[in-house]
Amino acid sequence: MDVFNKPASPDKDIVKNLGPLAPLVGVWEGDQGVDVAPARKGPAETRYRERLTFDPLGPVVNGPQVLYGLRYATTAWPVGQDEAFHEETGYWLWDPKDRQVMRCFMVPRGVTVLAGGSADPHARVLTLSARAGSETYGVLSNPFLDKAFKTVRYELTVTLNDDGSFSYQEDTQLKVAGQTGIFHHTDKNTLRRAR
Repeated sequence: MDVFNKPASPDKDIVKNLGPLAPLVGVWEGDQGVDVAPARKGPAETRYRERLTFDPLGPVVNGPQVLYGLRYATTAWPVGQDEAFHEETGYWLWDPKDRQVMRCFMVPRGVTVLAGGSADPHARVLTLSARAGSETYGVLSNPFLDKAFKTVRYELTVTLNDDGSFSYQEDTQLKVAGQTGIFHHTDKNTLRRAR
């Protein structure tokens, strides 16, 4: 069966093979987001709301490797505004044999990230990272961003909370042209199941 054209309703066999990603299946919303990004006069903080959708897929067979995962998309809006300031789309993947969680995504600014890390199948906290120049878990940017706002490292922690929500903390580490040191572009939010 073509895993990229499966129906939207979750297949129970796929969900049971998602390991630590299984609790994320569904639609989630949160309005407690805080984004700290570089701006002309120093860091700028934006409060935001977002909506994430996770649809199961799999198995995806790469020779002896078998992956299960989630198609996902997210959109974020500044609180009180109708125009989105961030979107991304991609996949979360689970490799049960090697116990690896992966998140591969693209943002329409011209950045792609493949982040990953080790995890237990029943993990409640997932930690993933990627760095520029890595041939496995890495970051690629378009030529402008590579010069002006180069992402040198990406770190993400997702926590599945006891109340059924989940939280994340993201740190996109940037080398900003004309500045010394690394700017930590951070995002965090807590989301609850909408359906």
